[in-house]
Amino acid sequence: MTLTLLHNPHCPTSVHALDALEGAGHEVTVRKYLLVAERLNEDELRSLAQRLTGDPVDALIRRDKQYATLGLEADGWDIEQVVATLLEHPALLQRPILDDGTAVMIGRPRTRAAEWASAGRVVVG
Repeated sequence: MTLTLLHNPHCPTSVHALDALEGAGHEVTVRKYLLVAERLNEDELRSLAQRLTGDPVDALIRRDKQYATLGLEADGWDIEQVVATLLEHPALLQRPILDDGTAVMIGRPRTRAAEWASAGRVVVG
């Protein structure tokens, strides 16, 4: 199973998740999604939103200053609205996000990192 971590190295929660996964001996592909060369394309964002444990709008950082500045109100948004917003504003992608190839989960609260590290995959339920 390939583990991919959508990672922001400037986010302590994201760093914590990467450290926990690697500390448990898991091979993790790190994708620094804020770098232009590593941004997710439309199909990747759609797949992520479809496989996300929880509501697709959970993929957005709604407490971010940019979210407020843009005047966004994402309650009730469908996958296409989330994808369109993330294509235009990739910094609004929640982090960290673990993708095990089947399921996708946001690494908040921080305790999820320990669950991931122990299981070596996204832990649902």
